[in-house]
Amino acid sequence: MKKKILFVLCLLMGLMFINAGLNKFFNYMPVPDDLPEEMMKMGAAMMEIGWLFPLVAIAELAGGILFIIPKLRPLGAIILLPIMIGILLTHAVAAPSGLPLVIVMFALNLFVIYDNREKYLPMIR
Repeated sequence: MKKKILFVLCLLMGLMFINAGLNKFFNYMPVPDDLPEEMMKMGAAMMEIGWLFPLVAIAELAGGILFIIPKLRPLGAIILLPIMIGILLTHAVAAPSGLPLVIVMFALNLFVIYDNREKYLPMIR
């Protein structure tokens, strides 16, 4: 039962990151009208640096796909960790209304990393 629940949660999180990555390339989701000004400035700054937005999009796509596949989930979790830290800090500073969902997603990512900690040990030995 634990594996099924974990798979569903990881599937949902993976799909959210795949959607976010694809949206950075194809811009099919409109920007909300009530987005805080600070978030608008951060988005504009990221777009000003020409290579940053595509890099984040590729990391979100790759991490999201890998996060769905149980065998590759530890790699996906590590790829998504710096992105999740950025999302967490952004919401903590600029848009606290989205913080509860971000905290749940961050906790899931940390749980996957902790649950697969033995796979990371060869890298630090």
